[in-house]
Amino acid sequence: MLAKSYPDLIRQLPEFEGPFEAYQLDAKGCTVLLASYPAGTVITPHRHATDNVGIITRGEMRLTMNGNTQVIGAGQWYHVPANAEHAAEFRVDTAEIEFWFDAPAG
Repeated sequence: MLAKSYPDLIRQLPEFEGPFEAYQLDAKGCTVLLASYPAGTVITPHRHATDNVGIITRGEMRLTMNGNTQVIGAGQWYHVPANAEHAAEFRVDTAEIEFWFDAPAG
């Protein structure tokens, strides 16, 4: 369980209810997830209304979007625009911080 690698204060945040393990911090206009993925985790193609920006803090993520797959390693940022279909694969134990920005009102 990778979440045990987070400091106690982080582990006291509410747990994210979704297909992966994460702690959730809500801010005005944004949800911040401190997530961990055991090796072998696959997140199937999906879309969401949020504009997502994240940074891999350990391991790596294979992000597939628009038919292209790129490997995002530790210390690298990525961006998934709102409503873009994307999928992810984690071949090694991985952790990240992900920001889910609310869609602009209008």
